[in-house]
Amino acid sequence: MNFAIKRIAGALAGAFAAAALAASFAAPAQAAPAAVKATAPQAASAQTAVAVAAPLSAEAPDAKVRVTRVTPAYWKVTFANAPLNIVGPKEVRELVKIVEAIEADQQVQVVVFDSALPGSFIAHYDLLTPLEESTGMAPGPTGMHPVPDIMVRIARLPIVTISSIRGRATGIGSELILATDMRFASREKAVLSQWEVGAGLVAGGGPMARLPRLVGRGRALEILVASDDISGDVAERYGYVNRALPDAELDGFVDTMARRIASFERAAIVDTKALVNLASLPPDAEMQPGWDAFIASVKRPATQQRLKALVDQGLQQPGGIEADLGRATAAYRK
Repeated sequence: MNFAIKRIAGALAGAFAAAALAASFAAPAQAAPAAVKATAPQAASAQTAVAVAAPLSAEAPDAKVRVTRVTPAYWKVTFANAPLNIVGPKEVRELVKIVEAIEADQQVQVVVFDSALPGSFIAHYDLLTPLEESTGMAPGPTGMHPVPDIMVRIARLPIVTISSIRGRATGIGSELILATDMRFASREKAVLSQWEVGAGLVAGGGPMARLPRLVGRGRALEILVASDDISGDVAERYGYVNRALPDAELDGFVDTMARRIASFERAAIVDTKALVNLASLPPDAEMQPGWDAFIASVKRPATQQRLKALVDQGLQQPGGIEADLGRATAAYRK
């Protein structure tokens, strides 16, 4: 079947949109703020004054996922793929290299994932990329497709990972933050969702394995099956995120917490996280079935019709339905 989507502006067949979406699961870091609100945890004074952040030496000039070593113990991974922070096979490969670097480094203790785009943490997977570019990717070290593989590897990093969420974290964006250890969201600007069921799909990046353990069965099903947008405040109440903070305080809070963790003994962090993992992480074997279910779901004719309708309305273009995916998926009529 020919599923490639050449341009949204062109006339699209439903099969084109559906197959492109089958791939869907797969700015330099901001300077430290001068002052941090009293609600943020206090970092050790020796860690407060740091050298100018330096990008990862292996990073390509056109990298859409950027790494900054704020200190040897504190790194940032920043998504910077304007205008929407779409993630596709290229960005997944960049993320794989970054995770490999984190796995190999014996000094890093905390990694913050954030976005250079105020309106989007990660909008969703790249729907314009031909299906075979994703399905043809070699499995990762876990033996799974690179998308569930990278989610497992992020969750099992021996060090602490934190998501700083401003803007939309949908689909693979939600799945990535669920793979991190802690999640902090802008109260005014964060929007979280697993939108897949609204488009006739099954989510492929592991949220069925993670959300019930995090928020409980009922709320997990609400997030997954109702597929609506979740505000920062509601996400906090549900346990989807640790805290929702005023947008003006988010960066300072996360930075101060990261510096605090970076000032501690690495061995104590690693041993503590390993024990928490034993009590809380889903078995790796629960991840691949979600990807398989996603691939099966994208082939359904009804799913193809829903996806074509969304693409025709401007999916993956700035503004329009990208700003209101929950409403757009619910507005479809058979």
